[in-house]
Amino acid sequence: MFGTSGIRGRVGDEVTCALALSVGRAVAAESYERVVVGRDPRESGEMLADAVAAGLREGGADVVRVGQAATPTVARAVGWTDADVGVSVTASHNPAPDNGLKLWTATGRAFDVAQQDAIARRVREDDYDLVGADALGTESRLDDATERHVRALQSAVDADLAGLSVVVDVGNGAGGVTATVLDRLGASVQTLNAQPDGTFPGRPSEPTAEHCGSLSALVAATDADLGIAHDGDADRTMAVTADGEFLPGDVLLAIFATAAAGEGDVVAAPLNTSLAVDDALAEVGASLVHTKVGDGFVAERTEDDDVVFGGEMSGAWIWPDQTKCPDGPLAAVRLGALVADHGPLAELAADVPTYPTCRDSVEVDDKRAVMRYVADAVHADHDPGRVNDRDGVRVDTDDGWFLVRASGTQPLVRVTAEARDADRSDALAARARAYLDDAVAALESEP
Repeated sequence: MFGTSGIRGRVGDEVTCALALSVGRAVAAESYERVVVGRDPRESGEMLADAVAAGLREGGADVVRVGQAATPTVARAVGWTDADVGVSVTASHNPAPDNGLKLWTATGRAFDVAQQDAIARRVREDDYDLVGADALGTESRLDDATERHVRALQSAVDADLAGLSVVVDVGNGAGGVTATVLDRLGASVQTLNAQPDGTFPGRPSEPTAEHCGSLSALVAATDADLGIAHDGDADRTMAVTADGEFLPGDVLLAIFATAAAGEGDVVAAPLNTSLAVDDALAEVGASLVHTKVGDGFVAERTEDDDVVFGGEMSGAWIWPDQTKCPDGPLAAVRLGALVADHGPLAELAADVPTYPTCRDSVEVDDKRAVMRYVADAVHADHDPGRVNDRDGVRVDTDDGWFLVRASGTQPLVRVTAEARDADRSDALAARARAYLDDAVAALESEP
C-alpha cells in the first residue's frame, strides 16, 4: 500500500475516499489522538481530506484542518499544534489524475516502515476501534499555518536578500510560501505558474529540466540571479542559474551539503548519489552516509546526531535542525542566501566535480527473483565490505561504483555505474549489466 513516499495512485482506482476513510480509521486506532490534515491544490484533495478526517473522528481522534497548504507546512504544523501526527493529501510530483496520502510524525519525519506497516495491516484486515456518537473526535482549524511557515523560514535564514532577483516557478502548486518569504527577506521576486491549480496547466508537476524550460528561458532573458522550481506540494526544490542552466540534482545536493557540513559532520543521501558529493564533502572534512532510495529513508538517518543535512537528487532537501520533512521553501531561501553571500549560482556549481555516469534498464518478469540472483552472484565475487545490499546491490570500487536495483513502481531492473574516468564508468556498467543479464538468462532457463 505504501511506496517509497507514502500512498499514491490514480484517483478512483488505487486512491479512493474509501481508502482515505480507512487510513483515517487506522491512524486513530494506532492511538494517535490529535492529527493535522492538509492538502495540495488537486481537486480530489478536498474530498479525500474530508474522508481522512471522517475516519479519524470515527476513531475518536481530534482533527486540526489546515486546508490547502504545502506539505512541509503540514508537517511543521504537527509540532505547532501539539498534534501526534499529520496527514498530507498529496501526490507530490505525480501527474494531475493522481493523489495520495503521506503521514508525518511530530518531528516532521515521514512514517517509517514499521509505522506504515501497522497502518497497512489495519486497513487490510479492517481492524479499527470505532467510537460511539458521544466520543467522536473534534475538528478545528489552523488558519495561519502558511504564515507560521513564512515566519519560521525568516527566522531560520535571517538574511538580507536586498539586491537579489529570483524567479519562482510555483508549478501551480502549493509553494507560494517561497515567493512570500523571499519578498520579506528583501529579494526582488517574479513568479511563474503561481496560481494554485491541481490540473497543473503551466507545466507537469515534477520540476525536471524538461518541464522547466519556461523558467530557464525567463531567468536567462532577465536580470534574475537564479530560478527556483517546486513540485505540486513544494516538498521538492530544483534550481536554475542566472544564464538559464538547470542544475542536476547531484550538483545541488553537493552545494547544500557543503554549506551545511564541516569537519567531522555527516550528510545522508541515497546510495545512487554521485561520487561528486563524496568528493565535495571530503574537501570540507565531512563524509557521506548512504540510505535506501526515498526521502523517508534519508529523514530516518537524519535523526542521528552526527547528520547535519540530508538530501536526494530528485529535489528533496532536509535540514534536521529545522524539520525532518523535505522543505522546498526552506531550500529555496537558503539557496538564495548562499547566492547573496557567496556569488553566482553558476560559480557555486562550477566548484562541484562532474563524473561520467552510465544508466540502463531491463524489463523483467520477476524483478524480485532477478535481484535475488544478482545479489547472490555479487556477494560471491566481491569483498563484503564493498557491497551494500540494503536497496538493490551496490558495489564500490577504488575508482567508482555500480548499482543494480529494481524499480519501485515498474517491472524494471535498473543499472547505474559511475567513475571518475569515462572508460572506467563504461567498464563498471558492463560488469553490472553482465550480472543482470546472467540473472535473466538463468531464470528463463529454469523449468
